[in-house]
Amino acid sequence: MTTGLRVGIALATTVLLLGCSTERPDSAPADEAGTPTAQSPPAPTNAKRLLSELRIAERVPPDTYDRDAFGYAWADIDGNGCNQRDDVLLRDAVPGSTTTTQQDACDHDVLAGSWVDPYTGGTLTFDDLKDPAQAQAIQIDHVVPLAEAWVSGAAGWTDEERKEFANDLEVLLAVDGPTNASKGSDDAAAWRPRKEYQCAYARRWIRVKHEYDLAADPSEVAALEDMLGYCRSPRG
Repeated sequence: MTTGLRVGIALATTVLLLGCSTERPDSAPADEAGTPTAQSPPAPTNAKRLLSELRIAERVPPDTYDRDAFGYAWADIDGNGCNQRDDVLLRDAVPGSTTTTQQDACDHDVLAGSWVDPYTGGTLTFDDLKDPAQAQAIQIDHVVPLAEAWVSGAAGWTDEERKEFANDLEVLLAVDGPTNASKGSDDAAAWRPRKEYQCAYARRWIRVKHEYDLAADPSEVAALEDMLGYCRSPRG
């Protein structure tokens, strides 16, 4: 995928943060005030079609993967003055729960708030995200881990393409820190969230891989098909 096409994807799915209210990760792309939210995952029927279109390739263990190949975390690729961590924390918080402040060019440096971890269903509440222990307890997860992206095709991308992927808001979710650590770089065949989130998780995973032309291996495809089986309706 060319840099131009990837930039087009980022622009099509990312809007600037204009306020401090937010929606849950499965809601519409933006509210009436223009506050961005994670784009809804594709409907199950569309996810199945996208899954069938993924390139299938056997997984090759990474031998040259380096996190630095994806640039520093979290670059402000949308140019709104805030790093991607603050963007995701504000977007994914329980509406109205966040405390924010101005920090340099960023108008929503997130200091406190509550989040519902999609992976466990637990509620996370923090009163001082400048405290390293609290900041570490809520992490920004790449739905498709960077190491997984690397072995699926990102090893052949340019540095700029990898930077865009690593900071694409549609690839990121605010989640429980220990749960994120347990997920690590596992693919969909090796790690799953709670059953109630597996439908949405599979749909998000498939969308990311499809948009970035990342390959999937047979065991991964089988796991994604199984998780799509938890979708209860055409809208999941």
